[in-house]
Amino acid sequence: MPQTDGMTRITEGEHAMSWNDFYQRRDVMAAVLRQARRDPGGALPFSGIPGAVEAFGTEENLLLALHYKWTQLLTGYLRTEIGGPEDVADVPSGRDQVDAVSRAWQRATREHRELRAVLDAHVDRYSSLRKAQDTEHRVLAVTAGLAEPYESAQEAARIGAAFVSLVENSPVRTGPRRRNPVGQLLKMLAPSA
Repeated sequence: MPQTDGMTRITEGEHAMSWNDFYQRRDVMAAVLRQARRDPGGALPFSGIPGAVEAFGTEENLLLALHYKWTQLLTGYLRTEIGGPEDVADVPSGRDQVDAVSRAWQRATREHRELRAVLDAHVDRYSSLRKAQDTEHRVLAVTAGLAEPYESAQEAARIGAAFVSLVENSPVRTGPRRRNPVGQLLKMLAPSA
């Protein structure tokens, strides 16, 4: 990595970010989420967080960084439930796949409640955040086996949004696995084009 003033820098597109910048951004996001515990659906405390303007410039950039954090967390939970490309022989199919994605979503949401609430409260403020959420919904639909990778992005996002809505409103199961009606309901509610 290139050195600047004795500091290692992380290159991000055309911009370089020092480790100090990285930690400042991390600390700002943590402060936003701490404040969100009081009112997760409320206004984003952007200007009230020391260093937020310097670290992110705009609320939109902060929200996109928070969504990126959510994506990393959710991907980790999905990988725990389903595995990675190296585990292709063990990947569940059918209802088991829907159940696995449901469990991953519910666990991520339960363990990162404030982060999810902040994103949900502000998703319609910026088209870039809506686009990120649509991508997330497509990934969930394909991972759950409810949409195919070759389906239109819009259709897969619609199926993924329906899936998330059903999963958010279904009880969290902690006992033995039972058949999950989510997959069947989605197939009836969102038939493929």
